[in-house]
Parts: sequence; C-alpha cells; structure tokens
Amino acid sequence: MHPTKRTKYIFVSGGVISGIGKGTTAASIALLLKSTGYKVAPMKFENYLNIDAGTINPIEHGDTFLCEDGTETDMDIGTYEKFLNEDMGKDNFITMGQIYKTVIDRERRFEYHGEDVEAIPHITDEIIRRIKHLAQKTKTDVVIIELGGTAGEYQNVFYYEASRIMTLKNPGDVIHIHVTYVPTPIHLGEPKTKPAQLSVRTLNSMGIQPDFIIARSEKYLDQRRRDRFALFCNMRPEDIISNPDMKSAYEIPLMLHDQELDKKILEKLKMSTKSTKLIEWKEFLKKVNSKKTKDIEIAIVGKYFGTGDYQLKDSYAALFDAIDHAAYYLGVKAKTRWVNAEKVEQEGAEKLIGSPVGIIVPIGWGERGSEGMIAAASYARKNKIPYLGLCYGMQLAAIAYARDVLGFKDANTTENDPKTKHPVIHLIPSQKELMKRRAYGGTMRLGGWDAKVKEGTRAYELYAKYNDFINKAKNLTSERHRHRYEFNDKYTKDFEKSGLVISARSVVENLVEIIELPKNKHPFYFGTQGHPEYKSRPLRPHPIFLGFIEACAEM
Repeated sequence: MHPTKRTKYIFVSGGVISGIGKGTTAASIALLLKSTGYKVAPMKFENYLNIDAGTINPIEHGDTFLCEDGTETDMDIGTYEKFLNEDMGKDNFITMGQIYKTVIDRERRFEYHGEDVEAIPHITDEIIRRIKHLAQKTKTDVVIIELGGTAGEYQNVFYYEASRIMTLKNPGDVIHIHVTYVPTPIHLGEPKTKPAQLSVRTLNSMGIQPDFIIARSEKYLDQRRRDRFALFCNMRPEDIISNPDMKSAYEIPLMLHDQELDKKILEKLKMSTKSTKLIEWKEFLKKVNSKKTKDIEIAIVGKYFGTGDYQLKDSYAALFDAIDHAAYYLGVKAKTRWVNAEKVEQEGAEKLIGSPVGIIVPIGWGERGSEGMIAAASYARKNKIPYLGLCYGMQLAAIAYARDVLGFKDANTTENDPKTKHPVIHLIPSQKELMKRRAYGGTMRLGGWDAKVKEGTRAYELYAKYNDFINKAKNLTSERHRHRYEFNDKYTKDFEKSGLVISARSVVENLVEIIELPKNKHPFYFGTQGHPEYKSRPLRPHPIFLGFIEACAEM
C-alpha cells in the first residue's frame, strides 16, 4: 500500500439462507482485486462465542481449517488461502467470543477507567480495531470483511453496526456487498426475488444500503429480475450481479469478472482500474474442465459424514479439495465414496469398502469408529490398495501394523484404551499435563512443524518431485499439525525390523512424522502425522496427494 493512499474496506454479508457462498464470493473478489495488482487482505468474523473453531464438532460447523501459525479457523479461511495462494492466520479470523473476551478482560484490568462498558461503542470499537489492525499489519490496499451468519440474526448485529459506523466515518472508502438467494420454486418455474428484497430491507433497517447485490440462483438472472431488484432495493440494475450455480466454485472469479464486478468495485472506491491478469487461473480451469484420462474411485473411511437424515461433505472439506487439486493436475477424475467407519466395525471391511483403487482414513478423534478405521488400514495393506492415513489415519495404520505384523493383538492408542499393554500411540509428557487440567482448546501440537525427511524414501521422492516442498540442502519440509497423541518411540525398533519405514521426524522433539512401506512391499502405503490437505492449493497441489492419486491411477 502506498503510504499516502487510504485503505479501502469491503464488507460482504449474506441473506436468506446460510451456506450461500459468502466465503467463496469474498475469496473470488479478493482474487480479482489481487489480479489487478492491488494488495488484498480478507478476514472472517464468526458469530459463535468459541474463541476459535478448534473445539467445535466438524458436523456442527464443517471442517476446522488449520493455519500455518496454528490458528484453528472456519473453513472459509481455507478458501481464502486456496484462491489467493497466500497463508492466513490469527488476524484473518475473529469470533464473537474473542471480541467479548477482549473487552471483558480490559474491563477487569480497569483499562476503561471506570466507564460503564456497553455493547456500543465498546464491542463495535473492538471489531473496528481488529479490522484496522489487519490493514496496518499487512499494509494492504483493500480489506475484505466477511460477516458470518445471515442478515437478521441477533448474534451478528454488532458486526453490521461496525460496518455502518465505518461507512459513516470513512466516506468513500467503504462499500457493502450483499450475497443473497433467489429461489426458483418448482411449482412456479420462475425465480422469486422477494426473499432477497426482505434481506436487503433488513440491512436498510440497520442503516446499511448495499452497493452491490450478488444474487445466488440456479441460473443467470434475466433483465426482469434485475429491474425488480433495482426498483425495490433502491439500486441500479448494473449493480445487481448474477452468481448462478457453476460446475466448479473455481469458475466463480471468472464469472464475476465477465460481469465487470472488479472494475465496478474499483470505480465505487475511486481506485484506478487496471487490467485483470488471470492467466494462471484460466490455465488451472482448463485442467478442471479438460477431458480426463481415467476415472478412479477412492473410499474415504471416516465418521463425520452425517447430520440428521442427511449426508454432508463439509466435515472433510479440505480433504476433498486436496484430492481434486491433485486429480486436476494429473488429468484424472477422482470419485470419492464415503464409508462409515462404525459400519465397517459391524459388517467388515471387505463388504463395505469393496474394491476401490485407493483408501483414505482421515482426521478423527476418540474411540467411536476407530476399529473400523483400523480394519480399513489392514484391508488396504493386505490387498495392496494404495492407502493414505492422515493424522489419526496414520496413528491407526501404525496400530493395525502392530496387531497384524508385530503380533501385538491388543495394540492401541491410549486415547481409546488407556490400559493397553502395547501403547504404540500415546501422549507425550507435555500433553499429559494439559490433559490432567482438561485444557483442550488450543493446546495440541498446532500449526507448521519442520521435519527432516530421510533420503531414499517415498516421502523424500514425493517432496522433491512435486512443487519443491522440501529444502533439499537440509532435507527439511513442513506440515501443519493438529493433534496431541504421538507415535511411541519405544516401539520404533520393532516396526523398523519388520519392514515399516519411518521416513520423517520432527526437528523439535524428534517425533515420528511419516511412516510408509517400501515400493517393493506395497504400491503406496503412507501415513503422515501432519495435515497436507491444509496446504494444498489449486495452483500448487500437495506432493503427498499427487503421489497417492498417481498410485491410484496406476492400479
């Protein structure tokens, strides 16, 4: 940001329904503005009182996205990283719990000097302070602020009030974009704008007039619908932007660009318009939409798929994205099949898993479904099916190996069986102390951890081959972590004598990071204590997923 220029602010809100795509819209706008040469910093404000997303059940709010600095966030932060190809962190993610706690802690320290502390101005002041802090820290041209939830909810009213105050105090530097829903009821057969009109009226009641409406719908809006919006929402038809369902969310930036949204935003903010350079993104979309050389089926054996009578992907959002990124890169079509780990326990791996070309056991916590995941790891090893174990999936693969190959029939993790005679996965001393105090939030091994990779291993080959994820001079790589149980080094010699390879260890504490079987024993059997899915990006697929998908395609 040029020192004489003022930072601009774009608020992005949602209306009618949750999950409408505010995060993808905000990320797409950020990508467009970045592609014109401006420095952009996105941030997400969440409604809940949790300090972060780390203690939330993934079925409740989707996959917790893990940042490089260890911040546990909403998965929209992951969308920002993927679209911008930049790391996000604690300053990009704010919860109402953080805001309240900061204000109350200040009051307890007498930092308000005896003043009565109220929601307005003290809560709104803290919200605005966080926005300005990000702007100053990143020296950015534009801050894009995504407001969690839906217009009209009581939990987020202070965010909207902060938006109103900033608009008033920074004339010409703030715009508000409202993402809303235009349904097409089957019995009517035409799009209806009334729900969206009401969400705009809710904004108006809070003193906010949107500068743009982005209308989510099944198809592009016709001129009649634009005119209705303009008439009833006090707007120009050209400021109504259509956002229809697309084959891929990655097409949204180009679709918005075709409607000149980036140019219109810059004009409203009185910023110079420049040509938007989207060459890399267009090349990536060619891969997304190209004819695929092969279809592959991957079974994902997990336990966070259901919500009531419905199935959802959000619990493993980063994993599905990472699979797609690698598949696009390699020109194959990856079809994922969800397998309930609890049912595997009851009905057996052969019946439920069948004959996919690859098996993934992802992140997880606790005993429920763990035996089904252990069975999946055994099934993949015995049947020479490419296997990828992620965090919990790596730990359970080690347990399966200890039972099947080492003969330790009661081998387990002390998380699930504290009394096991063979705790091949256990708590290290520092984590034991935290667990005694029931200190769960933010106490795991979190964020990026450096690891030394052994030369001659599959891990080294993949890191060195794809996208240069390794410092070859030092054999160092780094993955993000989110766990508190570790491989028990007491059993290292037993595992290595029987043929399992420990191919990476952390620089700090020398903890086991990656286990694998050699190529002459298995086409691809790989477990990582880290989370490569959180570092995978559309323009930079992760080496581990590339190696896994490549192995699957060769089956």
